[in-house]
Amino acid sequence: MIPKIKICGLMKREDILTVNEVKPEYIGFMFYAKSKRYITTDTAKEFYNLLDRSIKAVGVFVDMPASEVAKIAEEGIIDIVQLHGHETDEYIKELKGLMSLPVIKAFSVRGPESIDEANRSSADMVLLDSGSGGTGTSFNWDLIKAVKRDYFLAGGLDPDNAKEAAKLGAYALDVSSGVETEGLKDADKIRCFVREVRR
Repeated sequence: MIPKIKICGLMKREDILTVNEVKPEYIGFMFYAKSKRYITTDTAKEFYNLLDRSIKAVGVFVDMPASEVAKIAEEGIIDIVQLHGHETDEYIKELKGLMSLPVIKAFSVRGPESIDEANRSSADMVLLDSGSGGTGTSFNWDLIKAVKRDYFLAGGLDPDNAKEAAKLGAYALDVSSGVETEGLKDADKIRCFVREVRR
């Protein structure tokens, strides 16, 4: 099965035009103010209105109060919430009580215990990463064999290893820095990544 694709951390209008061309299943807007890929909700609204309707927009949040996440979620500028901080299962349950969007919880994979935690999570979907996100490094993919649910795979993905990653059984591949040049999304790298995954 060919995995779905998520291009995360879009920051420019040109990025939206590129994804509208290649049509990944998901894109990501970063709402974490300390991230170099941070965008405002106003920018996200503009981008969302430009986005091809077949592509789902994921809002990425890090340790933000559940009420604030829910407020943004209900603005109609994202389709899915992704939590990339230290959010607990209790937090996820609280958030789901405040809004109706599906939740992806990201886990930094440091060993088998990280996989166990992901398997038990009450989030609708999980994402396995190597760190805090956007680091461009991968974790030990052998650990994936213990995953008992659908997962997004992130961390160190790029056009060169996309084909190999596509064979691992992930529900979706999530790329950010691997399709950038000097910190900005590179249209040719995005096209190449999508082509390699779907080949």
